[in-house]
Amino acid sequence: MPSLPDPQILTVGAGDTARRIAYRRIAGTGPTIVWLGGFKSDMKGTKAEALSDFAAQTGRSYLRFDYSGHGESSGRFEDGTISAWTEEALAAIALAGEAPILVGSSMGGWIALLAARRMPRPPAGMVLIAPAADFTEALMWKAFPEAVKRQIETEGRWVRPSDYDEGGYPITRALIEDGRNNLVLGGLIETGCPVHVLQGMQDPDVPWQHAMDTVARIARDDVVVTLVKDGDHRLSRPEDIARLTEAVAAMAGG
Repeated sequence: MPSLPDPQILTVGAGDTARRIAYRRIAGTGPTIVWLGGFKSDMKGTKAEALSDFAAQTGRSYLRFDYSGHGESSGRFEDGTISAWTEEALAAIALAGEAPILVGSSMGGWIALLAARRMPRPPAGMVLIAPAADFTEALMWKAFPEAVKRQIETEGRWVRPSDYDEGGYPITRALIEDGRNNLVLGGLIETGCPVHVLQGMQDPDVPWQHAMDTVARIARDDVVVTLVKDGDHRLSRPEDIARLTEAVAAMAGG
C-alpha cells in the first residue's frame, strides 16, 4: 500500500490545552462523510481506509481525523477524555460543511451522538458501528472488580489488558469521571437525522444488547438496525465493509 501524504493539522484549544489534530480530506460532492474512530484506534484503520477508497471511487467528500493521543495527532492517550475528544470531533466536523454524514465506530458512535447535540444544524445522517454510548460507565466501571476500582480511585490509572494492543489501555480516573458528565443513555437521544446501526452479535466489547438499548432511546428519528449474527466488534471483514459502504451510500443518497 502506498504511503499517505502528510495530514493537515487543526489546532484545538489554546495555551497548555492546545492539541494538534491531524486530519485528511477528499474533496467531492454531496454531504461530507466524516469518520469518527474508536477508543485507541486511528484514521488509518481498515474501515476508515475503506471509506476513503469508497469516497475516492464515487466522488464523495470525505474527512477523517485522529483524536489527541491517537495516531498522528499530538498528546498522550492517557490525558484524553470524552469531553476533549468530542471538542476535537466538533472542530473537525466544522471543516466538513453543513449537515455532514457522521460515521462513528465504537467510541466514535458515542462521540457522534454528543457532537450532534452541539452542531449548528443536525447531521444529514449517522452510521454507527457497534456504538459504545456511555462505555466508560456502563461497559467499564460497572464491570470492574472492586480492586480495579480502588486502584483507579487511589492511583489515578489502571492498565486494562487488550486483545488489540499488547501494552494494554491505560484507564484513568479522569476518563471515568469525565465520562459521567457525558452520559446519554439516561433519557431520550435526539439526533435530528436518520440513523443506521451496524452491530455484531458476537461482539465481546459492545454487546448487541447495549447497542439495542441505545437504539431504543433514539425515539424520534428513523433508525435502521443491521445485526450481523457472526459479527465481532471490528466488523472489518469484506462482507462487513460492504455493509458499511452500502449504508453510507444510502445515507448519502445513492
